[in-house]
Amino acid sequence: MQYLVVVEKGLSSYGAFVPDLPGCVAVAETEKEVVDLIQEAIQFHLEDLKAEGQPIPPPVSKSTFIEVGLAA
Repeated sequence: MQYLVVVEKGLSSYGAFVPDLPGCVAVAETEKEVVDLIQEAIQFHLEDLKAEGQPIPPPVSKSTFIEVGLAA
């Protein structure tokens, strides 16, 4: 199963979240660290949902890049 992860660069750190898993977030000083942490967070989140008898949300979010031209 693959979930979309959004990684954002802040002023002094990186944040990551999973749109299909509300509340599943991570923050770290580097992009690599935040990706490692969000991978762990996803695993813990899914294990917790399973332990509580909750359904596992399917990964449905997608992303794309849109080219935007600036007017002169």
